[in-house]
Amino acid sequence: MKPFFIGMVIGWIVLPVIGFLYLRFGYVPVAVNGPVIPFEELLAGSAIQAKIAREAPTKAAFPASEENLVAGAKIYREQCVECHGQPGGTPSVISKGMYPPPPQFFERKVMGNDPVGQNYWIVANGIRLTGMPGYRQSLTEQQLWQVSQFVSNRGNLPDSAK
Repeated sequence: MKPFFIGMVIGWIVLPVIGFLYLRFGYVPVAVNGPVIPFEELLAGSAIQAKIAREAPTKAAFPASEENLVAGAKIYREQCVECHGQPGGTPSVISKGMYPPPPQFFERKVMGNDPVGQNYWIVANGIRLTGMPGYRQSLTEQQLWQVSQFVSNRGNLPDSAK
């Protein structure tokens, strides 16, 4: 019974105290170029995907019309290109200094068409501790959908939106 009790004390008191002290005294790597914390990508990525899957709209409020895609392209150029890049462009100085690095949407390896509701949720709400701001207070509902449609349809844009 005594070893069990000692194990409980260690598990419930000592380990959380050690974790708190690790955080409190600055041992957690928080610099962009610091080492990745164990399970950081797994935990953060899982939490983000689960939250978006639960809350993202399943239907777009505005269609992917040529007019909306052109408007979305203009918003993207004004608000997003500095971090996410443009067709044929190289990653910016800002994007090279971010962790996690923002997706460069026009590189071949990320040219897929993401669900528009997922992109809408991300654009509207942002993602904490990634550098991705939420634009809900800065853009209108229509603008949020336009830029989301542009990003979601970036692999199949009409010439006017390119």
